[in-house]
This record gives sequence, structure tokens and C-alpha cells, in this order.
Amino acid sequence: MKKTALIVAGGKGERMNSIVPKQFITVNDLPILMHTIKQFSSFNKIILVLHKEKIKFWKELCQQYSFSIKHEIVVGGIDRYSSVKNGLNYVDDNCVVAIHDGARPLISSNLISKLIVEVKKNLGVIPVVYIKESVRQKINLSSSKIIDRSDLVLVQTPQCFFGSEIKQAYVNTSAKGFTDDASVFEAYSGKILLIAGEETNIKITKEEDLKIAKAFMN
Repeated sequence: MKKTALIVAGGKGERMNSIVPKQFITVNDLPILMHTIKQFSSFNKIILVLHKEKIKFWKELCQQYSFSIKHEIVVGGIDRYSSVKNGLNYVDDNCVVAIHDGARPLISSNLISKLIVEVKKNLGVIPVVYIKESVRQKINLSSSKIIDRSDLVLVQTPQCFFGSEIKQAYVNTSAKGFTDDASVFEAYSGKILLIAGEETNIKITKEEDLKIAKAFMN
């Protein structure tokens, strides 16, 4: 079955304290987003979702860095949910689609392959990592309670589904505070399989994350 990568990179990167959004910051002589796209270069199709005001800037970056990996550009929406929904309009029904954050450049081809192979009818597959630190739930300003961390995981991307099924899930749901695609899929009665992610598959959101990414890329 054909493979499609839907890479969502429409964020403004306000927590990065940078003039340009985080996905365009250069790390190891290449913008972060280009590192991310390279990890999916073997896929049949790559769809890139960008804020409409950044499309011209992205095309200029591609010329500047002679970036030639083929991809389609789609205009994003007002939030991640609507951006993914826009991108899914360009995804074929008969494919496995990997929906990935543009600011996760350290995803490995090995993990991508493990995710893709596990996708089945009515079953989406997502990578997770287990929590090492103790976790507490804040009740109010002066009290909290401990939570059993063995029941908790941190969710990563790419999140993988059959194209036709995740498209239907988005068509038949509305933005209700969903923070990832697995939640949308579950709301449409889909099942989710968790597989072990990678500690290095971080999402770059803050300046500290940039330092970590640079260290892993060296």
C-alpha cells in the first residue's frame, strides 16, 4: 500500500522567542522542517501544511538550500485540528498516512516503519514514551495528589492510519479541543495501538529543545 506523510507545520512558534517560527530555524546548516521532511523522503507522497503567510518564505528557503524533495503545500487552518483536516483533503483513500509534527526532526526511519506496518482496519498506531518522573495532579493552588505514573504515557507523532478511515473521522467530528489525531480517530470509534516511541523524538517548542536537538544531530 502507498504511504503518505502529512506534515503539519503551521504554528507560529511563540514560545521560542524567535523572529521566525521554530520550524524554519536552522539547525546543523538546514531548517528544522527540512530535516523533518527528509525522514519521509521514501514515501509516495508528502503533504506539507503551512500558514498561508509563510508559504512564500518557505519556497524561498527551498531555493536557498536547494531543497528538492518533492512535496505538496496546503494552507493551514486556525488550529492544528483544522490544519490536519485541510491536509487530509489531499490524502488518497487507499494509503497509509503518517501525520507528523513539522517540529519533530529527529524521528527515525526505523520507528516510522514500525508504525506503518502495524496499521490495520479500524486501528490507528501511535508512538508513546513512558514517564520517568513522579506525577501529581493539582487540585487547587494549595493542594495536589500523586498519580500512578505507570498508567500514563507521553504521546508522540507520527500517528498512522488508513487514509480513508482518518479522513472519515475528521469529516464526522468537529474541533472539540482535540490535541492529536488519535483522539479524533477514537471519537469516531476507531481503536488505537500504542507502540514504544523514542526519547530522541522530541518536539521542538522552546529554546532548550533546540540545544537538545543540536546535540542529538551532532
